[in-house]
Amino acid sequence: MIDVPWLLDHVDAILGRTVQHMWLASIALLFGFVISFGLAVLAVRRRRTWPPINAASEILYTIPSLAVFAALVPITGLSLLTAEIPLVMYTLVIFVRNIVAGLDTVPGDVVEAAAGLGLTPSQRLWRVEVPLAVPLIVAGLRIASVSTIGLVTISGILGDKFGGLGFFIFEGYHRNFPTEIYAGAVPSILLAVAVDLLLVRVQRRITPWAHAVPPGAGAGAGPGAAAGDGTGPGRGALPGAFALPGGGPDVVAGIDPGMSTEMGAGQEP
Repeated sequence: MIDVPWLLDHVDAILGRTVQHMWLASIALLFGFVISFGLAVLAVRRRRTWPPINAASEILYTIPSLAVFAALVPITGLSLLTAEIPLVMYTLVIFVRNIVAGLDTVPGDVVEAAAGLGLTPSQRLWRVEVPLAVPLIVAGLRIASVSTIGLVTISGILGDKFGGLGFFIFEGYHRNFPTEIYAGAVPSILLAVAVDLLLVRVQRRITPWAHAVPPGAGAGAGPGAAAGDGTGPGRGALPGAFALPGGGPDVVAGIDPGMSTEMGAGQEP
C-alpha cells in the first residue's frame, strides 16, 4: 500500500532530491560530452587513434559502478568527485561512438568544397562538419541522458549527500518501506522519459532537414534517411552509432554493419 500522508509530508524533499538528481546527471553529461568530443575529433582526424580510444571507452563501461565507488572512496572520500567519476566514465562509450559516427557521415566532397573556399580545419569543423553531424550527436545525447539519470540513483550508496532520488530507494529498502522506494523510483523514471521527450523535440527543431521527406521519395524511403544512416558517401567506416528504439527519424544506424554496438537506452553497466 502507498502511504499517501507520507508522500504529502515529503513533497519538498522529493522536489529537492529531483533537483539534485538533475544536477548530478547534468555535470556528468557536460564533462562526458566535452571529453568525448575531443576524443572523437582526434579519432576522425587521426584514424589510427580510433582503436585505442574505442577500446578504452568500452573497458571503462564494463567496470561495475559499485566497484568504482568502492575503489574511489579511499582516494577521494565521500565527495562529489567520487559520485561523478563513474557517471562520466559511462557516458564516454556512448558519446564517442555517436560523435565519431556523425562526423564520419559528412560527405568527403562537402569537406573538400569547404577547404576549397578557404576554410581552416577549425572552421570546417564548426561551420560544416558539426552542423551536419548534429542528428547523430543529439541521438547520442538522448541515450547518454537516459542512462545517466538511471545511474545517478546508484550514487545514493555514498550517503544522503548524493544519489538524488536514489536516496529514497536505498532508504526505503533499508526500512522495508515500499512507499519511499516508489518515491524515488517513479520520479526518476518520469524524469528520464521527460528528458528524452524534450531532447526529441530539440532534435526535430534544430535539424528539420533530417525529418523532411525528399520530393519524389518512394514509399520505402523514410525520413530517417536524411539523418545519415551510414550508407551515404562518408569519409570511411569507423564505428557504428548506438541505436535508439522506435524507428523513424530517431533511429541511428551503424556505419559499420559488421559491428554489433546497439544498446537499449535503459541499459546500465
